[in-house]
Amino acid sequence: LPPPAATSILKRQKQLRRKNVRFDQVTVYYFARRQGFTSVPSQGGSSLGMAQRHNSVRRYTLCEFAQEQEVNHREILREHLKEEKLHAKKMKLTKNGTVESEEADGLTLEDVSDDDIDVENVEVDDYFFLQPLPTKRRRALLRASGVHRIDAEEKQELRAIRLSREECGCDCRLYCDPEACACSQAGIKCQ
Repeated sequence: LPPPAATSILKRQKQLRRKNVRFDQVTVYYFARRQGFTSVPSQGGSSLGMAQRHNSVRRYTLCEFAQEQEVNHREILREHLKEEKLHAKKMKLTKNGTVESEEADGLTLEDVSDDDIDVENVEVDDYFFLQPLPTKRRRALLRASGVHRIDAEEKQELRAIRLSREECGCDCRLYCDPEACACSQAGIKCQ
């Protein structure tokens, strides 16, 4: 066998350079929503997940990505503030939920004017954080993404998990009785 061809130092440097990490752009992969089966939302209902394969890709410069995030965060903040304003209107009409009101039941987000919301004077980065989504909103997101049948079994499983998380530890007081202690019997330190 002939000896392998020697590679040029220049070619080797080019190959190494291609494998370097780049910090001048952001690549965002977009996935369709699916029912999750992998997380436990703090409120009832099903969890949100994503499809196994992305359905689109978008590349941004760092500046474009920062601007896009700013726009997205402002829109999320605007929706959040509208929901808060709607809740406040309903509470006012129902005297903090103590009186039934048909008018309050009929109110929707469309009844909250954009003029009532002042997003421009809020520093988005100081205010923006992930909010848990209510059950109805999660269900609407799934339906909008084409999920026609939401598995109801997940709802029951998640409820059981939330309940089991409320009960942890043992009933020991002051001292641990290993024969009666659920923690000790499970092989863990007394809780």
